[in-house]
Order: sequence, then C-alpha cells, then structure tokens
Amino acid sequence: MNPVFLESTIGTSYDSIGIDLGKDKINIRGVKMRTAVYPGSFDPVTLGHINIIKRSSKMVDKLIVGVLNNSNKSPLFSVEERVNMLKEVCKDIENVEIEAFEGLLVEFLKEKNSNIIIRGLRAISDFEYELQIAQTNSSLDPTIDTIFLVTDVEYSYLSSSIVKEVAQYGGNVDQLVPRYISGLLKEKYNYKEDKNE
Repeated sequence: MNPVFLESTIGTSYDSIGIDLGKDKINIRGVKMRTAVYPGSFDPVTLGHINIIKRSSKMVDKLIVGVLNNSNKSPLFSVEERVNMLKEVCKDIENVEIEAFEGLLVEFLKEKNSNIIIRGLRAISDFEYELQIAQTNSSLDPTIDTIFLVTDVEYSYLSSSIVKEVAQYGGNVDQLVPRYISGLLKEKYNYKEDKNE
C-alpha cells in the first residue's frame, strides 16, 4: 500500500492529505498536487525575488526555488551560500523549498515532477529574452508551461547586478535586499554600514 502523507498548503485553512502514487501526489480532493519551479542564480536574492516567491507560492501547492549552479560564471556567493540565504529568507513560507541544480531546467523539472516554470518580468525589455527561453523550454518538453509574473513597480529597476554594484562601493542596500542578505554583502565587501563611525 502506498504511504499517506500530510502536507500544508499555503493560502488555505486546511491541510491536504494525499496518497503518494510514485511521482504523482493526489490531495484529498482528488486533484494532482501542483508543483512549480522558480529558477534563477539569486546572486544575491533581492526583495524583487522575494516578491515573486511570495506571490507565486500562493498559486501552487509547492514552489521549488531552483538555484542555478553555472560553472561558466563566477558568482559572488557560492551555490551553497545562495541556497542557505534563500532558506533563511523563505523560512516562513511553508510550501517553498530551495534546491540547487545544474544543467537543463527541463530536466530539473522532470526530476521534481513539475511542468510549471515561474519567471518574473521587470520591464518590457525582459519579455523578448524570457519569451525565447520559454519557447525553447516548450520545444524541449511540450508539457511545460511558463507563468510570467510582473514585478511590483517598486522593484521594477532592481536586479542582483545592481545590488552588487551598490554594495561593492559601500552603498546602503537595505532597501534592495532582506536585512539578512545586506549583512552578508557587507561581510563579502568588508565594509561598515556607516564609514564615518
């Protein structure tokens, strides 16, 4: 007999009790559990990323934040550091899991039994690139759909690259990243919050 599991679903007032059918999980209402993947490098995670994570986590039963380990790049934070940072800032969101991956995103989705990709759009300039990636993923696996979420206006200019540039020159990034991440950036760049102290 297949094991029974108990899984909390954010945004609802009940627990979903289901049966483990191999890769598929069926909740008590007989609906397949929806798992989405929000991929990115998150070097570092910004308040814009957190905004997308919180909003998309309410759309699915489980949200996996996939931290890309790209050997062709030299990130500021290692993949292990980025995973740990995300675990810390997402610890209060019950249905969010953080995992590192490398290689093709579509293969990671298959491994996680997901066919939903979450992507954030900051401006119209993002759309052409994101559309190409979405179409490529769809050509590799036609069962995959990409959901685009428009970033809140207050974060429309925000990127990890901007955060790193501001932090590198000693600027205050407290309004750009969670305070925990701000502290880690200060350690990386070895500066104090107030250089006049």
